[in-house]
Amino acid sequence: MTWVLLLLLGLVVTGVVALLLNGIFREAKAIDAGACAIWDGGKRVANNTVHVPDLIRTNRFVDDILAAVPGLIKNLERIRQHAEGCPGCPNCVVGGKI
Repeated sequence: MTWVLLLLLGLVVTGVVALLLNGIFREAKAIDAGACAIWDGGKRVANNTVHVPDLIRTNRFVDDILAAVPGLIKNLERIRQHAEGCPGCPNCVVGGKI
């Protein structure tokens, strides 16, 4: 009879341990899912910020282009004035007379 009680007690303890382990397993899966979400978010942030140095370099190019605009406008105005009064254009433009 004692061995039957011990066997039942062992089964009850085994059942409780199984329930506790199942709870731990579910919590571990939830933690893993949260960690995966954080990892994916971090990768998206990294992918979006990897191009910031390229944008800085692009801004420098834009600044250089904007600095050249007044000279370009001046030269385009010279070409326009020449073309208005030159009967040989565009031949003289191609020949480098401007």
